[in-house]
Amino acid sequence: MTDNKKIYEFKVTKLRKRLLHWYDSNGRSMPWRVRSNICPNPYHVWVSEIMLQQTTVNTVIPYFIRFTKKWPTVFALAQAPLDDVLCGWQGLGYYARARNLHRCAKMIVEEYNGVFPREIELLKKLPGIGDYTSAAINSIAFGKPANVVDGNVERVIARFFSVKEPLPGVKSTLKNLAFGLAPKTVAGRPGDYAQALMDLGATICTPRKPKCSACPLLKYCMGARDGLASVLPIKKKREKKPWRKGTAFWISSTDGKILLRKRPDSGLLGGMMEFPSTPWSDEPGSPTPINAGLPISDIPHTLPGTVRHVFTHFRLELNVAHLRLKKNIHCDKIVWCAPDHLSMYALPSVMKKIAHHATNNL
Repeated sequence: MTDNKKIYEFKVTKLRKRLLHWYDSNGRSMPWRVRSNICPNPYHVWVSEIMLQQTTVNTVIPYFIRFTKKWPTVFALAQAPLDDVLCGWQGLGYYARARNLHRCAKMIVEEYNGVFPREIELLKKLPGIGDYTSAAINSIAFGKPANVVDGNVERVIARFFSVKEPLPGVKSTLKNLAFGLAPKTVAGRPGDYAQALMDLGATICTPRKPKCSACPLLKYCMGARDGLASVLPIKKKREKKPWRKGTAFWISSTDGKILLRKRPDSGLLGGMMEFPSTPWSDEPGSPTPINAGLPISDIPHTLPGTVRHVFTHFRLELNVAHLRLKKNIHCDKIVWCAPDHLSMYALPSVMKKIAHHATNNL
């Protein structure tokens, strides 16, 4: 081993020790985390990591507590009806995660007797588990060396090495740099190291106004040395999200119940319940129930105002039209629900907005 390599490894080892020492005193307390040599629950680690995709910790914590109280084991989750799981997930968004979570639970029970596989390649074959999540589970739940890189870690690494190329093109470079710092043995506490780096990004090396003076890695940070910590990583400007428009129908039966129907299992909001609507497109189209695929000829009354909602790739503006039927209809996949029982169904946030708008304008 060359002298330069020895010096580098010595510095990296010292850096890890500094970070872990900081984490032992300053790491965030979360219901899925354990400390003091207690083995983490792989089920808890997995559920939390899936929930944390595209979602903040503060949002996830109450959902995680309710979810694991209702389904405390992977066996319980595998046996639960998908509609119940989607209902428990409503409000978290990105509902494909819930569907994959349910599918994954069934596979773990059926193919692995309820025991999570400990190999990254096997984990990646499970629904909803990709490179990041498999590395996080392997490292946090099983204490195995792995390169765990999320958005917080990317930011820390970009600043630490003063990487000036913009995201997302530089992601692979940041991942390789992170691998060079990550512990390669179990003795290096890889799970704690991964969580320490995430916590550093979430609490100290924040997107805006990083608290460099409180950072345990300040001595080694090239971004701070160059005076660039507050502007790194550089990101390409995002294109504006397009608007889509449509009309949602608040259809009431002769006895005052509201019509709901189930969306297709795949695609946006797959498997969730909805109020029927016209297609969401650049133009709102003709607001008639025929456009919503319903055998109704009555003319709806458009309520004042609109409902707006933001999805990952587009923004949505909906008119809400009310229709009180003279004669009830019965079709496949529709449900008649009393307005005060809507919470019993898996309604995504945009549908809750529609319900709120309709009840406030009738």
